[in-house]
Amino acid sequence: MNDTAGSVYDFTMPRLNGAEQPLADYRGKVLLIVNTASFCGFTPQFEGLEALYRDLHDKGLEILGFPCNQFGKQDPKSDEEIGEFCQLNYGVSFPMFSKIEVNGDGAAPLYRFLKSEKSGVLGTKAIKWNFTKFLVDREGSVVDRFGPNDTPEKIRSHIEALL
Repeated sequence: MNDTAGSVYDFTMPRLNGAEQPLADYRGKVLLIVNTASFCGFTPQFEGLEALYRDLHDKGLEILGFPCNQFGKQDPKSDEEIGEFCQLNYGVSFPMFSKIEVNGDGAAPLYRFLKSEKSGVLGTKAIKWNFTKFLVDREGSVVDRFGPNDTPEKIRSHIEALL
């Protein structure tokens, strides 16, 4: 883990196409960071996430999707296949990143940072399931964490308050 990380801007993550993306490129934006899965009961949230992105992107929102196969093996495909699925089925136009782990020894440093900044229910650090969402303000600080049951529509007001 990057123990000196002060914000999400201190991380660089690979996109679905393999290109390295410094999160500092999103400086000054409100970020919603989501661990996604293509074959999950929550997968239809892609539709709500895309609607948020289309409505609020011009006001400064970026949604960053991170596929994860750690929960019920619900995203077993390649990065290329994940990208095709998201585009074809949900018209996803927000940035999608390479598949990562969010828990355990192999957890991506970004997710170790996010979990250290905002605990889940009852102070738990671990991500419980797909479509856990972290809300980051324009300064790169993690300000909220939402569970999989918190739909994009339900958290819209939290996002708008930061825009």
